Amino acid sequence: MKKKLKDALHRYKVEDFKMSHHGAAVAEVSREIVDHTRQALENAYHVHLKDPNPHRVELFQMIKEFTLESFLPPVLEKVMRRITVLEHQHTQLVKLLDELMEALSEDEPTPQKPAHR
Repeated sequence: MKKKLKDALHRYKVEDFKMSHHGAAVAEVSREIVDHTRQALENAYHVHLKDPNPHRVELFQMIKEFTLESFLPPVLEKVMRRITVLEHQHTQLVKLLDELMEALSEDEPTPQKPAHR
């Protein structure tokens, strides 16, 4: 029983290490991160200014475009990387719990009937 539990925990630790240290699934996870980042950047919100001054609107557009093209993508990519890694770790943790519960249920002794006095 202890061996099964230790093996399950070891598998979880190995998968967690691979995920958090850019291991075997780097290409797949990287694609996932890029997709999440692209989707978030495509959801840029439109702002309607109360002041219709064309100079201010143009200045605001320049600031918005600069932010969306240069500043936001690297920051957003780091956030998406962390979220994606946490999602994968969560999935691995659920698998670990399933294995542990299965191992515990296999090892349960059969209930005995109480002796009558």
